[in-house]
Amino acid sequence: MANDEERHDPEGADIGEGRGDRARKAAQAREAQRNAKAAAKLRENLMRRKTQARARRAGEEDSTEGLPAAKTDESS
Repeated sequence: MANDEERHDPEGADIGEGRGDRARKAAQAREAQRNAKAAAKLRENLMRRKTQARARRAGEEDSTEGLPAAKTDESS
């Protein structure tokens, strides 16, 4: 009698994947996609911060995307 853990057809080719195997592969694919997206966001953030640091060293003004600060100087 063949071992229950081994599932082969008569020609020796593996029989289709089980539900657990497909779920595991799908989870790994989602994890890889999430990691790739996070890496892209980190690269984007790093590039933005480097640009800001270069602008500060050069004495240029930062280009802001959001709302400006409520107070621009400390005299008020």
